[in-house]
Amino acid sequence: MASTIRAALRFHARIHPSSGATLSHLKPRHPQPRFASSSSPSSLDQAQKNAQNAYSSASKHAGNAFQKAQKLAGPIGERIANMLGAYRAPLSYNLSVARELLKQVYMAERLQPPLSLQTWSNAYTTLAQRARNPNYWREILNNGEYAKVGLYALEAYTIFKIGEIIGRRSLVGYKLQ
Repeated sequence: MASTIRAALRFHARIHPSSGATLSHLKPRHPQPRFASSSSPSSLDQAQKNAQNAYSSASKHAGNAFQKAQKLAGPIGERIANMLGAYRAPLSYNLSVARELLKQVYMAERLQPPLSLQTWSNAYTTLAQRARNPNYWREILNNGEYAKVGLYALEAYTIFKIGEIIGRRSLVGYKLQ
């Protein structure tokens, strides 16, 4: 993961050299040997060109997305953008950098939801069996895991309520006409 963050900071520093992004605290403890299969300077130049092309393409698409979002947000979005003032550009840039960093971490760590039905069914079967077993509840009360289980339950409930709010498109109740 540190290599992914290092690569993102290098890319950020290359595009915005005045930002002050440094890699000094992320230097590897042991120098890594260079193997014959490692990148040569010409492939590095090619990779830099590809990164620049990807950046220009992404910025073009981001501009189009920004125009669409601005059109959808209407006057409320303009009012919020005006309240941000000079912070608008740095904020949108930092959000896009964070989004790209999270994408790289997601890909580097190979994060993904379980795809097989077997995995899902095993997880829910285990949960159902534990919920019905009084010995399990005694055990978590004795070893102090009840706080963790309560926190998981609160997290699931909160996610459910946020989904409800999004589905209703209203914080409280349904809008009736």
